[in-house]
Amino acid sequence: MLMLIIGVALWWGAHLFKRVVPERRAEMGNRGRGLVTGVLLLSIGMMIFGYRSSYGPVWWDRSAATTGINNLLVLAAFYLFAADGMKTRVTAWLRHPQLTAFSLWAAAHLLVNGDLPSIILFGGLLIWALAEMVILNRATTWVRPGGPFPAKKEFMAAVGAVVVMLIVGLIHGWLGYWPFGG
Repeated sequence: MLMLIIGVALWWGAHLFKRVVPERRAEMGNRGRGLVTGVLLLSIGMMIFGYRSSYGPVWWDRSAATTGINNLLVLAAFYLFAADGMKTRVTAWLRHPQLTAFSLWAAAHLLVNGDLPSIILFGGLLIWALAEMVILNRATTWVRPGGPFPAKKEFMAAVGAVVVMLIVGLIHGWLGYWPFGG
């Protein structure tokens, strides 16, 4: 469990480093990018290994309803990631589409995983994403993207989200976590 907690803490630290001590980060220049990337990769490895090797009390488990809601939220998260990359219409409504997507993904996983390691992992990442949005809102002003927002991009983002959802679902199944119910 300690490895999981340290992994989540490193994720937070690597992402917030630039915001908390911007002068120090600026002094590091390009070398800092490599350091932050290395810490993020380490944190992901520690979260994966720590999560897979941890156990704890279970307060709730998945049901057909929570599985369905989970899948819809994850699909929406994949759409928001694609929409941000393609600059679709939703990017004019949401200031932080990727962090919103990350929040949806984490909340969705909390719906179907009510054990202590899941609460530490997904809850910790959800709180990070929400904190990151607050910090970014205070640090920068938002320039709302203008159009045009071609329908072709909207369609491509939606199709891309479905394709990624299916691929990630199959990978989850391969790892032993069938996400589609049944």
